[in-house]
Amino acid sequence: MNNKEIKNGYKCAVSGSTGSERIICAAVWYKEIPIKKEIPFESTNPKNCPTGLVFSGHRHGQCIYTKCAVTGLRDAESGENEQGFLTSKNRFVSREEALIIALRENQVMDINEIRGNRLFSEDLY
Repeated sequence: MNNKEIKNGYKCAVSGSTGSERIICAAVWYKEIPIKKEIPFESTNPKNCPTGLVFSGHRHGQCIYTKCAVTGLRDAESGENEQGFLTSKNRFVSREEALIIALRENQVMDINEIRGNRLFSEDLY
């Protein structure tokens, strides 16, 4: 049997699975928003985002609205940013890398709905 089994009609990870990296949620990395208090970036950001702030949420729009509510900045005033995803290994990944991970981990709901080489949260849930 592969790394999935059917249990009560649901696909479940088999105990002893590899524990490989999976996509957790949508995220937007605002690379130029300064942190107001000196604290280690590992306390606030994924391990590969040493500057700015990362907002996460169910959809990318939620991340953007949360950033606006917290900072008071419109998106156009927020400097360089990148939409992507957070992983189970506490990494921020681009939409392109996220698609590779999600396909490998069978997280995509309908492969025929994939738009180009980028992942959208709607592809996952």
